[in-house]
Amino acid sequence: MYYVYVLKSQKHGHLYFGSSGDLTQRFKEHNRGKNISTKSGIPWSLIYYEAYLSEDDSKAREKQLKNYGSAFGFLKKRLKNSLTPKERG
Repeated sequence: MYYVYVLKSQKHGHLYFGSSGDLTQRFKEHNRGKNISTKSGIPWSLIYYEAYLSEDDSKAREKQLKNYGSAFGFLKKRLKNSLTPKERG
């Protein structure tokens, strides 16, 4: 399986999109500072992922999310509760 995933920085709330053939290992690498693009946002939470049989399909979806605002906009609507912290009362 190949995965497209969305991480959210617990430090500053930024989002990161990535793809990997081993989601568990890649997530650990992000939180251990092994990726220069995500090092400053540690710790990260995995808030969403999609699974694909084809690596090409996962790469195409990652590119779509990173480069096309409408694709990200639709995903944001689906993840609205995951992107906004809930107030505790």
